[in-house]
Amino acid sequence: MSRVVEAARGWIGTPYVHQASCKGAGCDCLGLILGLWRELLGAEPELPPAYTMDWSEPQGAEALWQAATRHLAAKPLDAAAPGDVILFRMREGSVAKHLGVQAVVSTKEMRAASAWAGANAPAGGQAGAARRCRRAKQVCSVPSFIHAYAGHGVVESPLSPPWQRRIVARFHFPGTS
Repeated sequence: MSRVVEAARGWIGTPYVHQASCKGAGCDCLGLILGLWRELLGAEPELPPAYTMDWSEPQGAEALWQAATRHLAAKPLDAAAPGDVILFRMREGSVAKHLGVQAVVSTKEMRAASAWAGANAPAGGQAGAARRCRRAKQVCSVPSFIHAYAGHGVVESPLSPPWQRRIVARFHFPGTS
């Protein structure tokens, strides 16, 4: 298992607290990434300025993307690996402002996810695909990511087609590829 994924799973259950970055006490999506940086690499390379829930939106500035580019190593979107830092654009036309860590990557499931997004998506979505894999006695895993989500805290969620469509950039921590 990736060191990044192992560390990120240690944050699961941490409550969502805007602008915080304290394992077990509270964090937001950026705080999770900052906390992982501290665990894996030491002191953060820069401290973020105070930010609101809609940060950068009024100006249209890609502040989070720019900061990620300064400190993380960019990767092609199609080169998914466990431990990647994923940047999401939550709404078309808005700034990218949500982060997570890729936990599970599965080629079979990634191909299936593309099909789910199409008009002929199989009944049952990801749960249905997992049942079909078990019936066929295949080893399958559903792609997932770990993130701090308002109202939920740090969770590991399926990287479902709606989430996949929102990915705009992929990075890895320095020295962890």
